[in-house]
Parts: sequence; structure tokens; C-alpha cells
Amino acid sequence: MQSYQRHLVTHADHPVAAPLSEDSVRVLLDRVMPRDRAPLLLDLGCGQGTWLLRALAARPDAEGVGLDIDPAGIDHGLREAERLGLAEKLRLVTADASRYPVDRPGDVVLCVGATHAFGGLLPSLEAAVAHLAPGGTVLLGEGFWERPPGPDALRVLGCDADAYDDLAGTVRRVTDAGWTPVYGHVSTAAEWDDYEWSWTGSLARWALEHPGHPEAPGAAALAADHRTGWLTGYRGTLGFVTLALRRTPPTTR
Repeated sequence: MQSYQRHLVTHADHPVAAPLSEDSVRVLLDRVMPRDRAPLLLDLGCGQGTWLLRALAARPDAEGVGLDIDPAGIDHGLREAERLGLAEKLRLVTADASRYPVDRPGDVVLCVGATHAFGGLLPSLEAAVAHLAPGGTVLLGEGFWERPPGPDALRVLGCDADAYDDLAGTVRRVTDAGWTPVYGHVSTAAEWDDYEWSWTGSLARWALEHPGHPEAPGAAALAADHRTGWLTGYRGTLGFVTLALRRTPPTTR
């Protein structure tokens, strides 16, 4: 019987595990990768290694290292790297990114949609800077409130209103912590909708196509619950911003 790996199923149609289109990923990577040297990219919470695979395909001289605690995602990423002929340039490791010693700092450190693993926005930046080469760039994706959240949104998301700030407040927290935004992308409503329809749709389809699997009823229920929670709870309330950040020199803070 086919094994059930929920994360791989929910991202089968949208391998970028965040509400960003492939075009947005391409533009963001192009903005942050240095052009004067062969870059090393380090992804903290890499999932299936999708960001790194996109980066290596665009820059044949680049190298990538990805860290994640999900072995199924790591295995999938390694198979995809082999398929794309990128395996020699990519190292994916099943490890806790907050504890893993990296032998070479990254020119670009990514943490997109994985800040929860480090305890939030600022702890994620602290984790990233520990792996960042001098003059390097952090690419960080984080949620924010598009509008004040109502009780339904907070219930569905399982958080309090202070879990996120608005966009201006999110950027202010970053700059107050000693970082300068050099680019940013706010996910559009269309990007959010595509991500959520893909997440719920691929899960629902898997359940329909595997009716005899013991996980099928749970997968179908999860898809329906998630879809309802998104549509009636946080759609239009929770936003997502991806920021390209560099350290602000102490003399200009």
C-alpha cells in the first residue's frame, strides 16, 4: 500500500510551501543572489528543497544546503535533484536547523514560511545570522495581518492577535532589530488563493483516488476542514511578506 506523507501530498501541485507563485520565487532569488561570485545558499527549514532547486536551476555556479527535520521531504528533494541533474550542487540534511553546524556561511540564508520552527520573526533572524556570510542577505517569509483578525480567524489559526503585526509593524520590528530591507514581496490574493486551493485540492484528490487507504477518511476530513477554515476564517486577513534583508551597519542605525 502506498505510504501517506501528508506534506508531500498537500504540496504536490504547489511545491513552493508558501503563498508565492513561481514567478515571484524567480524574482526574489534573482534579487538576492550575488553576481560577483558563485553563491552558496542555505535554507533553514527547506522542506522539499524547492527554493534551492529553483536557485540552482537559474544559477549553475551556485551551491545549496538545506536543513529540515522531515526526512520524507528531504528524500523527495534529493530525488528531484537527481531528476533535474542538480544533485552534485545540492546537499539536503535531515537536521534541526537551529542546532546544525554549517562549515561554510551562506551568501544567502533562506527561511520562508518556517519562522514558527524558531519561535517567530526575530528568533528566526537570530538563527539566520548565525549562518550568514559577511555582507550576505537573508530571505525571510513571514505572516502579517492584512486587517485586524476576528475571532474566527484566530480560532482557525490557533493563535492570539499578537502572533503577528500589520505590514508596517512587521517591517519596523525588522529594522529596529538592525536589518535593512533591500527588497520585498507581498503575496497577492491570487497567490494566496492558488496556494490554498492547491493545498486542499491535492489532499482531497488523494483521498478520492485512494478510497481503501486507512488514511483516506482523515485526509478528506482535513481537506474539508482546512478549506472551510480558510474561506470563513483567515482569507483576506492573514497576509504574507517575503523580505530580502541585510544587516544595517552600526554607524547608520
